[in-house]
Amino acid sequence: MRNFLLYHNNIAKSIHNSNKKGRTALIPFITIGFPTIDSTVPIVKKLEENGADVIELGIPFSDPLAEGLTIQRSSQIALENGVNLNKCLEIVKKIRSEGVKTPLVCMGYYNPILAKGINKFCEEAADAGIDGLIVADLPSSEAKLLVTATKKHEISLIPLLALTSNEDSIKLACKFASGFVYCISVLGVTGARKKVNSKVKELVKKVKVYTDIPVAIGFGISKKEHIIEIGKYADAAVFGAALIEFILSNKKNLPEKNAEIFIRNLSKKNDQIGKNYENSWR
Repeated sequence: MRNFLLYHNNIAKSIHNSNKKGRTALIPFITIGFPTIDSTVPIVKKLEENGADVIELGIPFSDPLAEGLTIQRSSQIALENGVNLNKCLEIVKKIRSEGVKTPLVCMGYYNPILAKGINKFCEEAADAGIDGLIVADLPSSEAKLLVTATKKHEISLIPLLALTSNEDSIKLACKFASGFVYCISVLGVTGARKKVNSKVKELVKKVKVYTDIPVAIGFGISKKEHIIEIGKYADAAVFGAALIEFILSNKKNLPEKNAEIFIRNLSKKNDQIGKNYENSWR
Protein backbone atom coordinates (compact mmCIF):
# COMPACT_ATOMS: atom_id res chain seq x y z
CA MET A 1 0.00 0.00 0.00
CA ARG A 2 1.44 3.36 -1.00
CA ASN A 3 2.10 6.16 1.44
CA PHE A 4 -0.92 8.51 1.37
CA LEU A 5 1.37 11.53 1.82
CA LEU A 6 3.19 10.62 -1.37
CA TYR A 7 0.36 12.04 -3.44
CA HIS A 8 0.46 15.35 -1.55
CA ASN A 9 4.09 15.98 -2.43
CA ASN A 10 4.36 18.28 -5.45
CA ILE A 11 7.53 16.65 -6.76
CA ALA A 12 6.37 13.05 -6.42
CA LYS A 13 2.93 13.93 -7.78
CA SER A 14 4.40 15.57 -10.90
CA ILE A 15 6.60 12.54 -11.59
CA HIS A 16 3.68 10.20 -10.95
CA ASN A 17 1.40 12.12 -13.33
CA SER A 18 4.00 11.78 -16.07
CA ASN A 19 4.39 8.06 -15.40
CA LYS A 20 0.61 7.53 -15.56
CA LYS A 21 0.77 8.76 -19.16
CA GLY A 22 3.44 6.17 -19.96
CA ARG A 23 6.28 8.72 -19.89
CA THR A 24 9.56 8.82 -18.07
CA ALA A 25 9.48 12.06 -16.10
CA LEU A 26 12.00 14.66 -17.27
CA ILE A 27 14.12 16.63 -14.79
CA PRO A 28 16.39 19.13 -16.56
CA PHE A 29 19.20 20.83 -14.63
CA ILE A 30 20.34 24.39 -15.24
CA THR A 31 22.76 26.46 -13.18
CA ILE A 32 21.18 29.62 -11.75
CA GLY A 33 22.77 32.66 -13.38
CA PHE A 34 24.06 30.78 -16.43
CA PRO A 35 24.79 31.98 -19.04
CA THR A 36 23.49 35.29 -17.65
CA ILE A 37 21.39 36.24 -14.66
CA ASP A 38 18.61 37.49 -16.93
CA SER A 39 18.48 34.24 -18.94
CA THR A 40 17.58 31.95 -16.02
CA VAL A 41 13.88 32.83 -15.87
CA PRO A 42 13.19 32.47 -19.63
CA ILE A 43 15.15 29.19 -19.72
CA VAL A 44 13.06 27.78 -16.88
CA LYS A 45 9.84 28.92 -18.55
CA LYS A 46 10.80 27.20 -21.81
CA LEU A 47 11.69 24.01 -19.94
CA GLU A 48 8.29 24.06 -18.24
CA GLU A 49 6.45 24.70 -21.51
CA ASN A 50 8.18 21.84 -23.31
CA GLY A 51 7.90 18.86 -21.04
CA ALA A 52 9.85 19.33 -17.80
CA ASP A 53 8.11 17.59 -14.90
CA VAL A 54 10.52 18.90 -12.27
CA ILE A 55 13.28 21.50 -12.78
CA GLU A 56 16.59 21.26 -10.95
CA LEU A 57 18.34 24.57 -10.30
CA GLY A 58 22.05 24.48 -9.55
CA ILE A 59 23.39 26.85 -6.90
CA PRO A 60 26.83 27.87 -8.22
CA PHE A 61 29.75 26.93 -5.99
CA SER A 62 33.48 27.56 -6.27
CA ASP A 63 34.47 23.92 -5.74
CA PRO A 64 31.68 21.69 -7.12
CA LEU A 65 33.28 18.29 -6.50
CA ALA A 66 30.42 16.24 -7.97
CA GLU A 67 30.39 18.11 -11.26
CA GLY A 68 32.20 17.47 -14.51
CA LEU A 69 33.86 20.16 -16.60
CA THR A 70 30.67 21.39 -18.30
CA ILE A 71 28.70 22.10 -15.14
CA GLN A 72 31.84 23.41 -13.44
CA ARG A 73 32.14 25.90 -16.28
CA SER A 74 28.51 26.97 -15.96
CA SER A 75 29.01 27.42 -12.23
CA GLN A 76 32.10 29.56 -12.78
CA ILE A 77 30.24 31.72 -15.31
CA ALA A 78 27.40 32.22 -12.82
CA LEU A 79 29.83 33.16 -10.04
CA GLU A 80 31.49 35.67 -12.36
CA ASN A 81 28.02 37.09 -13.01
CA GLY A 82 27.77 37.81 -9.28
CA VAL A 83 25.47 34.94 -8.30
CA ASN A 84 25.58 33.78 -4.69
CA LEU A 85 23.14 31.93 -2.44
CA ASN A 86 21.03 35.00 -1.70
CA LYS A 87 20.90 35.92 -5.38
CA CYS A 88 19.74 32.38 -6.16
CA LEU A 89 16.80 32.78 -3.80
CA GLU A 90 15.93 36.11 -5.43
CA ILE A 91 15.95 34.48 -8.86
CA VAL A 92 13.74 31.62 -7.65
CA LYS A 93 11.24 34.21 -6.38
CA LYS A 94 11.35 35.85 -9.80
CA ILE A 95 10.72 32.49 -11.49
CA ARG A 96 7.62 31.97 -9.34
CA SER A 97 6.43 35.54 -9.91
CA GLU A 98 6.52 34.83 -13.66
CA GLY A 99 3.94 32.08 -13.17
CA VAL A 100 6.09 28.94 -13.22
CA LYS A 101 4.21 26.14 -11.43
CA THR A 102 6.56 23.20 -12.07
CA PRO A 103 8.24 21.85 -8.91
CA LEU A 104 11.68 23.39 -8.39
CA VAL A 105 14.55 21.53 -6.75
CA CYS A 106 17.76 23.32 -5.80
CA MET A 107 21.05 21.43 -5.90
CA GLY A 108 23.99 22.84 -4.01
CA TYR A 109 26.76 22.21 -1.53
CA TYR A 110 26.68 22.25 2.25
CA ASN A 111 29.10 25.06 3.17
CA PRO A 112 27.02 28.00 1.85
CA ILE A 113 23.89 26.57 3.53
CA LEU A 114 25.77 26.08 6.81
CA ALA A 115 27.24 29.58 6.62
CA LYS A 116 23.78 31.12 6.14
CA GLY A 117 22.25 28.94 8.84
CA ILE A 118 20.42 25.71 8.06
CA ASN A 119 17.02 26.76 9.40
CA LYS A 120 17.27 30.28 7.98
CA PHE A 121 18.14 28.92 4.54
CA CYS A 122 15.26 26.44 4.57
CA GLU A 123 12.83 29.13 5.71
CA GLU A 124 13.91 31.51 2.93
CA ALA A 125 14.03 28.71 0.35
CA ALA A 126 10.46 27.69 1.13
CA ASP A 127 9.35 31.33 1.01
CA ALA A 128 11.01 31.73 -2.40
CA GLY A 129 9.13 28.76 -3.82
CA ILE A 130 11.62 25.91 -3.66
CA ASP A 131 10.02 22.47 -3.39
CA GLY A 132 13.09 20.29 -2.92
CA LEU A 133 16.77 20.30 -2.01
CA ILE A 134 19.76 18.17 -3.00
CA VAL A 135 23.05 18.67 -1.13
CA ALA A 136 25.73 16.99 -3.19
CA ASP A 137 28.43 16.70 -0.52
CA LEU A 138 26.33 15.79 2.52
CA PRO A 139 26.27 12.07 3.41
CA SER A 140 22.95 10.72 4.67
CA SER A 141 24.63 9.81 7.96
CA GLU A 142 25.34 13.52 8.62
CA ALA A 143 22.04 14.96 7.40
CA LYS A 144 20.09 14.99 10.69
CA LEU A 145 19.98 18.80 11.13
CA LEU A 146 19.00 19.34 7.51
CA VAL A 147 16.33 16.63 7.70
CA THR A 148 14.76 18.43 10.67
CA ALA A 149 14.86 21.85 8.99
CA THR A 150 13.51 20.69 5.63
CA LYS A 151 10.63 18.85 7.31
CA LYS A 152 9.79 21.95 9.35
CA HIS A 153 9.59 24.09 6.22
CA GLU A 154 8.00 21.40 4.00
CA ILE A 155 10.91 21.08 1.59
CA SER A 156 11.67 17.65 0.14
CA LEU A 157 15.20 16.49 0.99
CA ILE A 158 16.41 14.36 -1.91
CA PRO A 159 19.34 12.00 -1.28
CA LEU A 160 22.01 11.03 -3.78
CA LEU A 161 22.90 7.34 -3.96
CA ALA A 162 25.90 5.99 -5.85
CA LEU A 163 26.57 2.63 -7.46
CA THR A 164 28.92 1.98 -4.53
CA SER A 165 26.33 2.77 -1.82
CA ASN A 166 25.98 -0.09 0.65
CA GLU A 167 22.73 -1.50 2.02
CA ASP A 168 22.86 0.56 5.23
CA SER A 169 23.39 3.81 3.30
CA ILE A 170 20.50 3.01 0.96
CA LYS A 171 18.19 2.16 3.85
CA LEU A 172 19.08 5.35 5.76
CA ALA A 173 18.68 7.58 2.70
CA CYS A 174 15.29 6.10 1.89
CA LYS A 175 14.16 6.67 5.47
CA PHE A 176 14.30 10.47 5.16
CA ALA A 177 13.94 10.83 1.37
CA SER A 178 11.07 12.90 0.03
CA GLY A 179 10.10 13.84 -3.53
CA PHE A 180 12.38 11.29 -5.16
CA VAL A 181 15.58 9.35 -4.63
CA TYR A 182 18.40 10.35 -6.98
CA CYS A 183 20.49 7.42 -8.22
CA ILE A 184 23.84 8.27 -9.81
CA SER A 185 24.42 6.17 -12.92
CA VAL A 186 28.20 6.55 -13.12
CA LEU A 187 31.33 6.26 -11.03
CA GLY A 188 32.66 9.80 -11.11
CA VAL A 189 31.40 13.28 -11.88
CA THR A 190 28.56 14.60 -14.02
CA GLY A 191 28.88 14.75 -17.80
CA ALA A 192 27.30 13.28 -20.93
CA ARG A 193 28.00 9.59 -21.67
CA LYS A 194 27.26 7.37 -24.65
CA LYS A 195 25.40 4.72 -22.64
CA VAL A 196 23.56 4.39 -19.35
CA ASN A 197 25.51 2.17 -16.95
CA SER A 198 23.66 -1.15 -16.71
CA LYS A 199 24.61 -1.48 -13.02
CA VAL A 200 22.28 1.36 -12.07
CA LYS A 201 19.30 -0.97 -12.64
CA GLU A 202 20.43 -3.05 -9.66
CA LEU A 203 20.76 0.09 -7.53
CA VAL A 204 17.20 1.10 -8.42
CA LYS A 205 15.93 -2.36 -7.43
CA LYS A 206 17.63 -2.03 -4.03
CA VAL A 207 16.15 1.42 -3.47
CA LYS A 208 12.64 0.23 -4.29
CA VAL A 209 12.89 -2.35 -1.51
CA TYR A 210 12.96 0.47 1.04
CA THR A 211 10.73 3.19 -0.44
CA ASP A 212 7.80 3.69 -2.76
CA ILE A 213 8.62 7.30 -3.70
CA PRO A 214 9.90 7.87 -7.25
CA VAL A 215 13.44 7.01 -8.26
CA ALA A 216 15.34 9.23 -10.70
CA ILE A 217 18.56 8.45 -12.55
CA GLY A 218 21.08 11.12 -13.43
CA PHE A 219 24.70 11.84 -14.39
CA GLY A 220 25.51 11.08 -18.03
CA ILE A 221 22.00 11.36 -19.50
CA SER A 222 22.14 13.06 -22.89
CA LYS A 223 19.93 11.26 -25.46
CA LYS A 224 16.29 10.30 -25.85
CA GLU A 225 17.48 6.68 -26.10
CA HIS A 226 18.79 7.08 -22.54
CA ILE A 227 15.38 8.34 -21.41
CA ILE A 228 13.60 5.36 -22.97
CA GLU A 229 16.06 2.90 -21.41
CA ILE A 230 15.76 4.48 -17.97
CA GLY A 231 11.97 4.36 -18.18
CA LYS A 232 12.05 0.56 -18.17
CA TYR A 233 13.02 0.46 -14.48
CA ALA A 234 13.03 3.99 -13.03
CA ASP A 235 10.57 6.86 -12.82
CA ALA A 236 12.52 9.92 -13.94
CA ALA A 237 15.67 11.03 -15.76
CA VAL A 238 17.84 13.97 -14.72
CA PHE A 239 19.97 15.68 -17.36
CA GLY A 240 22.13 18.77 -17.11
CA ALA A 241 25.59 18.63 -18.67
CA ALA A 242 24.30 17.90 -22.16
CA LEU A 243 21.73 20.72 -21.91
CA ILE A 244 24.36 23.19 -20.72
CA GLU A 245 26.78 22.10 -23.43
CA PHE A 246 24.05 22.61 -26.04
CA ILE A 247 23.45 26.14 -24.77
CA LEU A 248 27.20 26.87 -24.79
CA SER A 249 27.78 25.53 -28.29
CA ASN A 250 24.83 27.18 -30.07
CA LYS A 251 25.38 30.87 -29.44
CA LYS A 252 23.41 31.98 -32.51
CA ASN A 253 20.22 31.22 -30.59
CA LEU A 254 19.02 32.77 -27.36
CA PRO A 255 19.76 30.44 -24.40
CA GLU A 256 16.06 29.82 -23.81
CA LYS A 257 15.59 28.78 -27.45
CA ASN A 258 18.40 26.25 -27.09
CA ALA A 259 16.78 24.92 -23.93
CA GLU A 260 13.49 24.53 -25.81
CA ILE A 261 15.13 22.69 -28.73
CA PHE A 262 17.06 20.37 -26.43
CA ILE A 263 14.20 19.26 -24.19
CA ARG A 264 11.85 18.86 -27.16
CA ASN A 265 14.34 16.50 -28.76
CA LEU A 266 14.60 14.43 -25.57
CA SER A 267 10.85 14.25 -25.04
CA LYS A 268 9.90 13.58 -28.68
CA LYS A 269 9.64 9.78 -28.43
CA ASN A 270 9.36 9.61 -24.67
CA ASP A 271 5.58 9.12 -24.82
CA GLN A 272 5.93 5.90 -26.82
CA ILE A 273 7.39 3.74 -24.04
CA GLY A 274 4.19 3.00 -22.15
CA LYS A 275 3.84 -0.64 -23.19
CA ASN A 276 7.36 -1.40 -21.93
CA TYR A 277 7.07 0.56 -18.71
CA GLU A 278 8.05 -1.70 -15.81
CA ASN A 279 8.51 0.59 -12.84
CA SER A 280 6.59 0.55 -9.59
CA TRP A 281 3.96 3.08 -10.57
CA ARG A 282 2.26 0.64 -12.92
